[in-house]
Formats: sequence, structure tokens, C-alpha cells
Amino acid sequence: MSKRDIYLLSPKQLSPETIAVAFAKTSRSPESFRDIAAELSDEKSAQFHEKWVVGYGHASVAEHAVLHLAIENVSRVAIESIESNRLASYTEKSTRYQKWDADAFTFPPELETHPLREEYVSACRLLFQTYLDSLPPLRSLVESRTSRREEENDEAYDRRIRSQYVDSCRFLLPAAAHANVGMTANARVLENAIRKMRSHPLAEVRLIGEEIKDVAQGEVPTLVKYAEPVSYLIETSKELSYLTPSPLSTGEGQGMKNWCTLIDYDRAGEEKVLAAALYRFGEMGYSEALAYVRESTPAKRSDLADALLKRLGRYDTPLRELEHATYTFDLVMDQGAYAEFKRHRMMSQTPQLLTCHLGYATPKRITEADFESPYRKAMEQAAVVFEKLYAFDPLVAQYIVPNGFNRRVLATFNLREAYAFCQLRAASNAHFSIRRVAQRVTEEIKRVHPLLMKFVSLPEKESWQGIEEEFFS
Repeated sequence: MSKRDIYLLSPKQLSPETIAVAFAKTSRSPESFRDIAAELSDEKSAQFHEKWVVGYGHASVAEHAVLHLAIENVSRVAIESIESNRLASYTEKSTRYQKWDADAFTFPPELETHPLREEYVSACRLLFQTYLDSLPPLRSLVESRTSRREEENDEAYDRRIRSQYVDSCRFLLPAAAHANVGMTANARVLENAIRKMRSHPLAEVRLIGEEIKDVAQGEVPTLVKYAEPVSYLIETSKELSYLTPSPLSTGEGQGMKNWCTLIDYDRAGEEKVLAAALYRFGEMGYSEALAYVRESTPAKRSDLADALLKRLGRYDTPLRELEHATYTFDLVMDQGAYAEFKRHRMMSQTPQLLTCHLGYATPKRITEADFESPYRKAMEQAAVVFEKLYAFDPLVAQYIVPNGFNRRVLATFNLREAYAFCQLRAASNAHFSIRRVAQRVTEEIKRVHPLLMKFVSLPEKESWQGIEEEFFS
């Protein structure tokens, strides 16, 4: 009898493409993974992928080839395209814990010979200079309210309080601000990401896609070789942009009045989740389980919900049965908040383009530090230049939009993802902009499905209304 054996096929000894072939061949070979890998070479692996992955479309084989990409000094606009691939992993340079230099912004190629070139550069420089000017007064404000701990040196003290003032200063940073991101993806996901980037309407994103392809081919020469632009993406985007009607108004006032709207949800969501839990642990059909729940008393339903959720710890993931209830929200949030919201890629998110048409938020610390006048001057100048760029190209205009301006996003997600989002983003160490969104989303779901949301763990005595009052002017 063969004994159990668990080991690594190390990327230190084998190329990603060879590892992928070693795993693929186990479906038809009785040999061990070690023996299969020992018979392979990079040339044989490339031939295998050319035949089976490219020729016969067995794309799942490419999932075993994993790459780690370091992407530096790209715009926040480009980051959204890069990070839109659900099944990859990302770690991004934080605007909460780091500070930006005055020239750390991207110049879009579309403006290279355009008359608006200098106005764009001037507006970016004004935003970055105002950002740098805001750091000392906001730091002084935070220092006046935060005692230094015993034996705490300057570096440790600044590290502890930095996010408290940088959190407000970052509202000035435009989408052109440079970002670094580490991306881990398998070759199948990466090929799709490259195809999307090479089909993007912005030149910066297309160039990044080409560079990523060149770099990736050094490790997986066969698996991303055919990552070309996709006419479906290019032409569909063009036609839908043409067919979309202009808004009746900018929507600034109305948009912020109704900044969180639960526009659709599964009315039978509680029943379906509880029935699915009974189905999993019993032997009845789903129709029987659903009928049982519907015939149960409110007290019995409450007991079922308690049994399903009451033991959840802070770092526990709920059972998958919560995925049978879904919610759709129409949200308006500042771009800084959206930068964190978009990380929840298990959601289905449809963001609109970055715009200055929905107004901007003003952090209360900006006002308390007596910095509101320069803040508003920079934001309003950005809005003026945005309108000029928008008339030229709405996509290029995104680069000048600061983090503080509001943005719309349509989001559909299930209850399991709601638990993950609400608990993580409402936590006391999260940025106040996204805490506000998480608290409001929690409130809306609790309103329609109170049994299933009563075990969501959020900070006590905090509400979205309280966050607005404490952190926004």
C-alpha cells in the first residue's frame, strides 16, 4: 500500500510552465509528480502547452503556473484596470501610511501634444503642493490631541499617529498619483488580464498590458503568448458609450441625499439561507427544507439562525449557505473610499467613471486645522480643469479627479460577502470614509433580514451618522 506523501514542486528548481505540466499529466499518468517533473524540460513543457492549452483549449492547466509581478509608478486609474481581475491577489502602496512627493503623478499619453497639457500639469502640481502643505498643520492638530506614550521615540510616535492626519490629507491626491502594486496570478488569469488591458481605451493601460506580457513571457513563454486585444471589449465599450444618454442633471445634490440605496434584494433570502443550512446537514430535498422553514414559528426561525451564526468568531468565515441571499446597492462614496471598496472582488461591481460632477467631501480635520480655504481652492481648480478635459475625453479627465470627489458604483453581493465587508471595513482601524459605507450597508441589510445580520460584529456605539458628524465638515 502506498503511503501518503505531501511535498512541494519548488519554483526554485522548476519553471512555472513545467510545474503546470507536471500537475496536468497526473490525470493520465500513474507516476508520481516528482517522476513526471523529472522527465520534463522547458522545451517539452512548451510543446505540451502549445498542444493542450492553446490547441485544445484546456486552459485550466495554466492555473498551475503562478507569477508574482511588481508593478511600480502607474496611475490610480490604471490600478483599477489591473485590480479588476477577481482571481488574482494584490497588495498596493497605501495612501494612509505613506506620503507622496510633489512630482509623483502620471502624465497621460493622450495629452502629449494637446493644448490642455500645461493646464493638466499645473492642476496636478497645485493638488500635490496643497497636499504637502496640508501635512504639517494636520499633523500638529493630531499631535495636540494625541499624547505621546512613555519612552515613545519620534519615529514610533509618528508611525502611530500618521494615518490620523494622512487620512484627511489624501483627499487631495488625484487619480494620476503614482501607485505601486504587487500582483500574484496564475497564467490563465494573467492572460485574461493582459487581454483586457490591451483592449482598454486609455493608452497608459494598453502600454502596461504590453509590458506585463513581455515580462510574463520570460517565465511562461507559451501561456501568455496569445494575449492579444479583444475586439468584443473594444467595440462593445465604444458602442455602449455612444448609446448612453447624457444625465438630466449632474446629480450632485440628489446623489448625496440618496448615497446608499438598497435597490434590490432577495425577499425570501432568510428562508433560503436557513433552508440551505438544513439541506446541508439533513437528508431532505430542498423544497421540503424550504417548506419546513416557511411553516416554522418566528421563534423556531430565530433558533435556526442562532445555530447557524452564533458561534462566529471575529476571524471566522460563515458557512457558504449564506451565499443564497443576495443584495444590490446603488452607492455614492468618495474615491478614497472606493479604492478600498473595490478590493472586495467577490462582489459584482459596476463603477462609473471618475468624475467631478457629484461634488466632494471635506474632512473635518481639514476645517479644524484652518486649512479649508486652500483645500477648496485646489479641489475647485481640479474641477475646472476636469471639465475642460471631459470635453476632450471623459476617460482622460479621470486622471485629475482627487480622492475627495464622489463616485457612483453598483454592487451586488451575497450575505457571506456582506459579513466579510461589513466587519472588516467597519472596524475601528479602517478609514472613516469606508467605515461610513460599511455601517450604512449593515443597517440596510439588517432592516430587511434582521435574523441573519444580528451576529455581525461591529464596533459598539458607532453609526454612519456619527461618523459623518465626527469626520466630515
